[in-house]
Amino acid sequence: MGKPYHRRNRNMKHHKMQAATAEDEPSYPGEDVVDEEESGWNKFPFPLAMWDFQHCDPKKCSGRKLMRLGIVRQLKVSTRFNGIVLSPDASRYVSPEDATLIEKFGIAVIDCSWAKLHEVPFTRMRFSNSRLLPYLLATNPINYGRPCKLSCVEAFAATMYIAGFKDFAERVLMPFKWGKNFIVLNKELLEQYAKCKTEKEVVKVQENYILQCEQERRERKSIDPMDIDLDKEFCNPNRPELGMPSASSSSDEEINDVAEKLEGVLGENCKNDLPGAEASVNES
Repeated sequence: MGKPYHRRNRNMKHHKMQAATAEDEPSYPGEDVVDEEESGWNKFPFPLAMWDFQHCDPKKCSGRKLMRLGIVRQLKVSTRFNGIVLSPDASRYVSPEDATLIEKFGIAVIDCSWAKLHEVPFTRMRFSNSRLLPYLLATNPINYGRPCKLSCVEAFAATMYIAGFKDFAERVLMPFKWGKNFIVLNKELLEQYAKCKTEKEVVKVQENYILQCEQERRERKSIDPMDIDLDKEFCNPNRPELGMPSASSSSDEEINDVAEKLEGVLGENCKNDLPGAEASVNES
């Protein structure tokens, strides 16, 4: 009787160790807890895949998080992918024209570091529809606010949004608390890209936006912080001006106008008491 009891006890310890390992599994900073039993939340009408070259921190990799949730499948180097591949080695841009390819074959990303591109075996990878993403700002905690420094999940979402799959773009960002901010921050640009019909139009929108940003930057730099308008700097917005001309800038005509207004209230004698009024009357 002792041996079966010992075997059961050992199995219980094993299950406890597995549970502890699952609880201690590192998670991406700021990720949401998503109910995996929610009907179909992690199901997409087209495949999502990734080549992982392990250049980034596994604790912070959004692509690996998506793989753990069953949203993305990992590809071997020699595996062929016929859909849209987001690659730093591409020469064409994602556009709404890619919607048919995405719907039929899906989207894949190459998870690698810009500093280690020489280590990526592009010649061994089998795909023919490589794409770049147009100008967008990252919202992930590592590169927040930096242009074109998107994480894997942001790259998936941007491609879906531009190609017209907006609902799925929002869905793939669900496991991350910061995910919805990606669409909020880039809403204007994403909408402009999505309204384009061709890749050339997407590139044109990108160029116009970059030129606009450069112009605004130059205008900000041209402003002299020491150029202060003293009249505005020292005025009191809580007190209305009385309408009386200052002694340094008043003219004879302004003094006469004020004198005429006061004449009916204070009498003719007050008019002659105003400075400069006598000279103005004599000249007329």
